[in-house]
Amino acid sequence: MAKKKSKEKNGSEKSGHAHKTNAIRLVEAAGISYKMYTYDAPDGFMDGLSVARTLGQDPEQVFKTLVTWSSNKEYFVCVIPVGEELDLKKAAKHFGVKKIEMIPSRDITKVTGYIKGGCSPIGMKKPFPTAIHISASDFDSIIVSGGRVGLQMELPVNALLEMTAGSLADLVN
Repeated sequence: MAKKKSKEKNGSEKSGHAHKTNAIRLVEAAGISYKMYTYDAPDGFMDGLSVARTLGQDPEQVFKTLVTWSSNKEYFVCVIPVGEELDLKKAAKHFGVKKIEMIPSRDITKVTGYIKGGCSPIGMKKPFPTAIHISASDFDSIIVSGGRVGLQMELPVNALLEMTAGSLADLVN
């Protein structure tokens, strides 16, 4: 069974710099209060529902970050609840493109700077158009990847929208 830990942070608090990811550095620089959760992923990856269970959190409040692309190589980021499946047609319509698909797993690091299972919607190599599933508005805060496997952060939905220049959209089946 994986272990979990939780810490509350705010922008004025200093913590071990060696463990900070781009996502955490950016959230702290913006002065946003957040909670950090860590867990052990012995095999180097854990699916989102398992992460939610390990952390003792509502799977509807834990979101995964999916990176998609269009045929003309435009990238789009979709943030959806871990128990849901992305509706590619709805996402394409939201972003105003004809069709999108998931980027190949092997390209995640090259495109985002993060690894599979540790991709945060905050702090990617470049800012990409981002949509967060509309159900996020049911919560004051949601939990997303903190930028590496074994690290999640909970932050206010409005702060996540601001940090990603994102919008809310219906993105799931």
